Amino acid sequence: MKVQLTRKKEVFNYCRPYVIAELGSNHNGNMELAKKMIVEAKEAGADCIKFQSWTKDSIFARKKYEDNFFIADDYRDRDDYSLEEIVTEYSISESELLQMKDFSDEIGIDCTSTPFSKEEADFLIEKLDSPFIKVASMDLNNYPFLEYLAKKGKPIVISTGLSELYEIDKAVKVIEGAGNNQIVILHCVSTYPPVDKDVNLNNLKTLMMAYPDYPIGFSDHTIGTAIPLASVALGACLIEKHFTLDKEMEGWDHKVSATKNEMSEIVSNSIRICDALGSFRITAPETEEKKREFRRSIVLTRALKKGEVIQSCDIDFKRPGGGFDPGMSEFVIGRTVNKDLGFDHILMNSDIL
Repeated sequence: MKVQLTRKKEVFNYCRPYVIAELGSNHNGNMELAKKMIVEAKEAGADCIKFQSWTKDSIFARKKYEDNFFIADDYRDRDDYSLEEIVTEYSISESELLQMKDFSDEIGIDCTSTPFSKEEADFLIEKLDSPFIKVASMDLNNYPFLEYLAKKGKPIVISTGLSELYEIDKAVKVIEGAGNNQIVILHCVSTYPPVDKDVNLNNLKTLMMAYPDYPIGFSDHTIGTAIPLASVALGACLIEKHFTLDKEMEGWDHKVSATKNEMSEIVSNSIRICDALGSFRITAPETEEKKREFRRSIVLTRALKKGEVIQSCDIDFKRPGGGFDPGMSEFVIGRTVNKDLGFDHILMNSDIL
């Protein structure tokens, strides 16, 4: 994981962000489709692909299936399949995850998943060897689960959607209390998609102030690339974005997902933004030659004869620099010229007594 949790805290944020392409269930249960997504995510420049590890028994209680209520608006009132059927179809098995991990390793991209149960977490840590564990927003207040994960000793990335600050604070304290301080905190709004006014990117600053010892990132559910890129300018060190091959594909999250072109834009422009942010120290990056060309020197407004005294009306300020700076006016006025000098002459130290 390129978000180094052992770095000095002042360089956690405002750096080239680690980008997670969230495949989630966008593979629709088709592993060939999943492989294509992994390849395109890699080609787009993402650092990691992430699945979601759940089964029909670990994600919903029976009542949810009996009610047959779909969260996504455009999946409600359907009679071609039930919620239980689609949850089963869109899940990914342990053997399939191992195949996807091997495939990801082959092409050189990190691979992990979000567990929805202790058993799934055990598999991800012990069998898949996930570089970190991602906690979904819905589990931020699942404190027994957080404690269990924390004791595994892996870095933990937590999304904060659905939560107030006191709930985030308790979650962090639970993880710390279990002996784990390898935490990345992601600002998140668990609406698919949120309206811009609800994104509240300034929460990144709030989290940075509240948790100066931890990296702060952004789990994005907005449409397009503008908002995640804005988060980079605010210092986000990790960007998580749903990923798809086609926004019109059948499935839950495709419409709010980034295509390959959008993911490429996020990655490449994040690098540009990071480079452009630069240092907090104000320095002039221009060369001395460039400074001389753009700055002004004191010049004469008329020809002066040797022995004449320079008056305030005798000087003006023109480019290029290299002579007396305009700030040297008081030093020059009242001095005597030691040679004949012409109109518009750039006054130099060797010209005066």
